[in-house]
Amino acid sequence: MEDYIVRATAAEGQVRAFAALTTQTVETARQRHGTSPVATAALGRLLTAGAMMGSMMKNDTDMLTLQIRGDGPLSGITVTADSHANVKGYVGNPDVMLPPKNGKLDVGGAVGIGLLQVIKDLGLKEPYSGQTILVTSEIAEDLTYYFANSEQVPSSVGLGVLMEKNNTVRCAGGFIIQMMPFATEDTIQKIEENLKQISSVTSLLSEGKLPEDLLEILLGNVGLEVTDRLSTRFYCNCSKERVEQAVASIGRKDIQEMIDEGKDIEVKCHFCNTAYQYTVEDLKRILKHSR
Repeated sequence: MEDYIVRATAAEGQVRAFAALTTQTVETARQRHGTSPVATAALGRLLTAGAMMGSMMKNDTDMLTLQIRGDGPLSGITVTADSHANVKGYVGNPDVMLPPKNGKLDVGGAVGIGLLQVIKDLGLKEPYSGQTILVTSEIAEDLTYYFANSEQVPSSVGLGVLMEKNNTVRCAGGFIIQMMPFATEDTIQKIEENLKQISSVTSLLSEGKLPEDLLEILLGNVGLEVTDRLSTRFYCNCSKERVEQAVASIGRKDIQEMIDEGKDIEVKCHFCNTAYQYTVEDLKRILKHSR
């Protein structure tokens, strides 16, 4: 099934909600980066959140960046998304292996103690940037904390990635529920009770539940109204020309040294791991056009 996000409101506009199925998106990321199971789970959770948060933005040119910098062996996670829920990302160390914790992949241990940064480039002079500490390093709780503290929006975030025994992605997805300032105590209480009924996102997805079903469980008793559905995918807009700009930015001296060595070079895109080859002749052309 194609990955997608559902957008909804509830309780006559007191609540806005998002739910996503991202199995293919996370599996594509796993294949591109060759991530270990715990690295796949960590990256997959942030990719899922990024896709939903990207879909919250209004303009075609708006861009979201989520960055987690922790002292764990994963060496950080970076994800970017656009308003069409195209998302991409990478981890610092894709080969991390950790023993399970309480029978589950130890995402918190892989991430470690650190910071979550959210950057929104909305086409203004300066991008918006918010930063909070990682409270559990499990990502969903950290984003819940971020929304409450940096954006003053009481929220509940659920994210999950379930792996197969052969280390491919069995299912992935999540939800974001947000209270508007005028949400009543009665509405909040009902949703809090509903949240207690959910054991985990992955247990529901592995049963075959879809994003609409997640929102029905969470908001069905407070007047759920699905407003939109859009596709989401792992997508990188890199190209040989774009990566060439990065090569040019390293400086004339270093480019000249590479030319003098007389060897072709290979440069990989961080986000999708695509490799681009540049011959000595390419380097000479880049040097000629660089300042």
